[in-house]
Order: sequence, then structure tokens, then C-alpha cells
Amino acid sequence: MTVQHDPKLYRPNIGLALFHRNGLVFLGKRVATEGPYQWQMPQGGVDRGEKPLDAAIRELEEEIGVRAEHVDLLEETPDWLYYDFPIDVRTKMKPRGRYLGQRQKWCAFRFKGRDADIRLDTHTPEFSDWRWAALDTTPSLVIPFKRATYEEVVRRFAKYAAGVSE
Repeated sequence: MTVQHDPKLYRPNIGLALFHRNGLVFLGKRVATEGPYQWQMPQGGVDRGEKPLDAAIRELEEEIGVRAEHVDLLEETPDWLYYDFPIDVRTKMKPRGRYLGQRQKWCAFRFKGRDADIRLDTHTPEFSDWRWAALDTTPSLVIPFKRATYEEVVRRFAKYAAGVSE
């Protein structure tokens, strides 16, 4: 059975799978987080009137300093993936409880820059550290309420984890 979500109740968001030439994917360690689930791929809100791909390029630069010339688009998911916020997360949001969760488009990019092109300090830092990791390890590293979305991202983008020959 497919769950139907009311898009108005979910914040529009873009998820970013940035693949190294060797097939590993970028993971950032969230600022000011504790516990075992501190890693995730970059993501961010899609502004009103903004196209998801434009938001993806903007978020790449804001969150990790990677500019458009450092990436090639591999794929943008045609549909939205949904996840719900736990109630404790929802009650901390402003305005309180406005969204039940997020709906995400995901973009896969091939990184063609150098590690030195990744900068966590270009805007208000969201990540304190970063690393390249195997795509299939990401669901076990993210906060549990995002896990099903990451499992779907792994399924859809596994073809990019093989890397490219130089």
C-alpha cells in the first residue's frame, strides 16, 4: 500500500548525493550533534518559486563550498521522497508544528573538483567534518527518521557508486 502525503504539510527540500570519481559519496558530520547518527548527505530547503535543481546548486555551495563548475549532474529524482519528523523535532520548529516532515527531490552529482574545493566554512557551518563513504553505508549513519529515505536513495543511485574510469 502506498502512503499518500499532502505536499502542503511537508517542507520542500533538496537532497544531494555528491559522488567522487571513485564512486564514494560525500558525507558531512552535523554541527552540534551527539550520538551515533551524526552523518548525512547535504540537504536544504527549496525556496518558494525556486526549481529543485537550482536549490541543489545553491545548497552545494552554501553547505560545502562546492560550485557548479565542480560538478556534473547525473540525475534528479522525478518524484518526491517523504519523511516525517518525530514529534520532539516538530515541536522545536518555528512556527511550531507547521510541517509534518520534509518532501525531498534528490540530485546525484559527479564531483570533478579536488578535495581542497570542499569548504565547510563558506556560510554558517552545518558540518564540522566530512568524508567520502560507500553509498550503501549511509542509511546506518543517518538519524533513524531519515533512514527509509536514504535506503531509497541508495537503491536509486547505486549505479553511480561504481565510480568512473580515468
